Amino acid sequence: MGRWTEDRVVGAAPDQGSLAAARKLAHPGPWSDTGSNDDLVWGKCQGSGKSPYQVSIDVAAPAYRCSCPSRKFPCKHALALLLLWSRGDAAEAATTADFAHDWAAQRASRSAAREPGQSAEAPDPAAQAKRLADRLALMDAGMADFARWLTDLVRAGLAAARTQPYSWWDGTAARLVDAQLPGLAEQVRTMGSDVHARADWAEHLLLRAGRWWALTKAWARRDELGEAELADLRATLGWATPSADVRDAESLPGPWLVLGAHRSDDGRLQQQRTWLRGPDGGLVVVLDFAGQGQSLAVPQLAGALLDVTVARYPGTAPRRAMFTSPVVARGLETGLGEGGSIAGSLEAESAAVARSPWRDRHPVLLTAVRVCSGGQGWLRDASGDALPLLGGSLTALLALTGGWPVDVFGELEEGSVRPLSIVVDGAVLAP
Repeated sequence: MGRWTEDRVVGAAPDQGSLAAARKLAHPGPWSDTGSNDDLVWGKCQGSGKSPYQVSIDVAAPAYRCSCPSRKFPCKHALALLLLWSRGDAAEAATTADFAHDWAAQRASRSAAREPGQSAEAPDPAAQAKRLADRLALMDAGMADFARWLTDLVRAGLAAARTQPYSWWDGTAARLVDAQLPGLAEQVRTMGSDVHARADWAEHLLLRAGRWWALTKAWARRDELGEAELADLRATLGWATPSADVRDAESLPGPWLVLGAHRSDDGRLQQQRTWLRGPDGGLVVVLDFAGQGQSLAVPQLAGALLDVTVARYPGTAPRRAMFTSPVVARGLETGLGEGGSIAGSLEAESAAVARSPWRDRHPVLLTAVRVCSGGQGWLRDASGDALPLLGGSLTALLALTGGWPVDVFGELEEGSVRPLSIVVDGAVLAP
């Protein structure tokens, strides 16, 4: 089920009073434990009482449930949650909150009791086809509007774009969210800050604008793409693959070696990336997300061997993955395997970009590189090639390595490397 537009949320309001009250609550402050999946949106809203109100919404029906005493459907809390969700603030979650799951299960049971000859889980093919057609039409219109916006941006010049207020970028992002393009919207919203915060803002904006233009062209020709290419394109635009579909795919047994992990926080959403290598040498990345007031999954220790089965999302390698069985740590390895040179890693990155130009970062394992000071720091290999460091880890790396050559696993991002783990004296360490 695609995200609702704000206009659709407004249309669901029982009256203007409820809508006005909902707009006052439609910010992350009073909310916790928010999340969404294909059919449900849920969250807890702190009111005047001790316990927060539990809000659950079936966006496919639609149907609403809130533990507040209001007799309006939807109430102001449900409307506020829908407004947050329409803006991309209720992130997709791998598991459903207990109160939302129980409510959905009760509704399914009542439906099955009323219609004993039919399955409560049976989808309506005609309704599914109509929802898909409606979403594609909305996305087509959004991409066409975005292409016009990009044309205007280039005509006015990058310097003029830097003078625009943040509301100019945020307004474009809001239209993209309304067009069911939340992934692209987040990139535009972030650029509104980057053009003022980064010293290399002009090069960064030029690179992004070129990639955005390529996205508009790729979407227009999506019928010509292969399955993996289309999956990468959809993921970049923010079209989530249901976790249930991934679980039903082929699962790969372990052991899986944890190469490294990284956490980021943009103020609205936390992300944790965990890179793994399987028994066949293939790499995958497990992504975990958490909104405000939520906790990320416990990070896995770099160098650990995990007995766990993994299912992969569609796309090109290295693919996103998810754990489909309990994680059991078998032990710790003394290394991360065979790496390569900086030149070889850059060639591998170039080949990966040719397969999927939408990705921001690429995994890299470097053998026998030295940490060098100067500026933000560098990694230099035996041939003299070097990469600048990313992430402010120079001091920790110098202290851990003492200037000796070490193996480093990290992420290549816009010509720099973010070290996630190093091998020192037979131990895998996170700097």
